[in-house]
Amino acid sequence: MIITQTPFRVSFFGGGTDYPAWYRQHGGAVLASAIDKFCYITCRPLPPFFEHRLRIVYSVNETCRTAAEVKHPAVRAALLHLGVEQGVEIHHDGDLPARSGMGSSSAFTVGLLNALHALEGRMRSPHQLAMEGLHLEQNVLEETVGSQDQVIAAHGGFNHIQFHTSGEISVRPIILPPERRAELQSSLMLFYTGIKRTAAQVADTFVGDIDSKRRQLRLLGGMVDEAIGILAGNGPLADFGLLLHEAWQAKRSLSDAVSRPEIDDAYSAALRAGALGGKITGAGGGGFLLLFVPPTRRQAVREALGRQIHVPFAFEPNGSRVVFYNPGVDYTAAASDNHERSIVATKELELQP
Repeated sequence: MIITQTPFRVSFFGGGTDYPAWYRQHGGAVLASAIDKFCYITCRPLPPFFEHRLRIVYSVNETCRTAAEVKHPAVRAALLHLGVEQGVEIHHDGDLPARSGMGSSSAFTVGLLNALHALEGRMRSPHQLAMEGLHLEQNVLEETVGSQDQVIAAHGGFNHIQFHTSGEISVRPIILPPERRAELQSSLMLFYTGIKRTAAQVADTFVGDIDSKRRQLRLLGGMVDEAIGILAGNGPLADFGLLLHEAWQAKRSLSDAVSRPEIDDAYSAALRAGALGGKITGAGGGGFLLLFVPPTRRQAVREALGRQIHVPFAFEPNGSRVVFYNPGVDYTAAASDNHERSIVATKELELQP
C-alpha cells in the first residue's frame, strides 16, 4: 500500500498571470503558499480475485477492467499516461471540499502521480511531479487551468513562482524572520462560503480573450514584487492587507464570474468588522474567502461572518510526499511468473517416461 499526502494552497498575488496563454508571451509571477490541509491518495495492487481490475473510490465508487473505462478524468489520464498494467485500487480523501479554489484538483493529480510512480518503484522530484501534472491537466485533459497549483502541490512551501516565456518555471522560497512570518500567519483568516464552482469554467470567461485583460494582468503581476517588498521590509504588515484589497478589485474586473453578490456581501461585512483586504481563492466565483485581519479584529470578523465556516490554517513547508510505503505484491508479475512455472512443470511431466 502507498499513501501520499499533498497540500492544498492559498494564492496571494499574481493569479491569472500563471495561465500559459499569458505567460508564454508576457511572463508571469505568483506569490502563494501551501497550507496544512491535504489531499490523501491511497493506492495498492488489486488482488486478482475480482471481475474488475481497477477500483477507484472518491465521491463515487468505480470498478473497471481497463483504464480507458475509468470515468474520473485525472485517474484515467494518469493510468494511461504511465502505462500502469497491474490491477490497482485507488482511494481519495481530502481535508477540504473539491471545487473550492484551494488547488484541490491539482493536488489530487500530483498526489496520484506520486502514488502511482511509487507503486511502480519510482521516485520523482517535485519539479518532475509538477511538470507531469501540468502536462496531464493542460495538454492531455485540455483543461483551462493555471500553472501555480501543480507547482505548489509538488513543492510545498511559501514561494515566489516565476513563469517564463520559454515555458520554464522557477520556484524561490520566501525567507522571513520568524516573528514577521508569525505576524503574517496570525493576520490571515480563511472562511468557506459554501459556494462550489469549477475553476476552469470561471477561467474560460476571460482566458479565451486574455490579451484584452492586459492592463489588469500586468497590474496583478506587478503586485507580486510589491508584496514581497512589504514582507521583507520593516514597514507595517497592514500594507500587505491593503494591497490584497487592491488586487481583489483588479481581479474582479477580469470577469463578472469572478465574484457574485453573496461574496461581495461577505467581503463587505468583513471589511466593516476590521479586515483590511482579502480575496476569493483560486479563479473566483466561490469557494474560500481569504482575509487579512489585524489580530485584534479577528473575533469581530468571525462574528460578522458567522454564517461562514472559519477554517484555521498554517503554512506548510512540504510538498507532495509518500507518507506510507509498502508496495506489496505485483499481482501482474506474480501471475506471469506462475504461468511460466506452470509451463515448465508441464514440460517436465511430458518428459517423464
